[in-house]
Amino acid sequence: MTQNDDAVMPVAADATGMGDVPRATDAANAPDAALATATDRFAVKQEVPIDPKTGKPYLNTVAAIQVSVTGAGAEVSPYVSQAIEVIRDSGLPQETNALFTDVEGDLDDVLHVAGEAAKKLAEQGYRTSLVLHMDIRPGFTGQLTEKPKLADQLIADRKAAAAQ
Repeated sequence: MTQNDDAVMPVAADATGMGDVPRATDAANAPDAALATATDRFAVKQEVPIDPKTGKPYLNTVAAIQVSVTGAGAEVSPYVSQAIEVIRDSGLPQETNALFTDVEGDLDDVLHVAGEAAKKLAEQGYRTSLVLHMDIRPGFTGQLTEKPKLADQLIADRKAAAAQ
């Protein structure tokens, strides 16, 4: 799956009183038009899109992946960087921070990449730990970039309302 990280979802007023929120309601403007469905950020349940390439349900997943080794000394960066390289080479949208590498893609792809990153170190004989935190949200794509934008917008809205 290719995803356009620069795509901006349309903004629509919501009925919750929380202000305008991004919604993937316009298939032409969604990060991956083939997977776009009408979504409601506040709905408990979403329609699950079918991936036209595989014919299977597309379960969009944002994950924080942390892979490390134990017993290799105080500095583990040389080992961790090998796991990060596996994640980056996967082709999934990703960004690395001080503690995790965040990735986004179909659930199966994310699980596969997390496993491959851990195996990169384990297959060298190191005791390896894998921390995996996932948000599986059918009907949404581009959340690796859209969630921070939404948080920024909600904070700005609250500050603007408080200033009035």
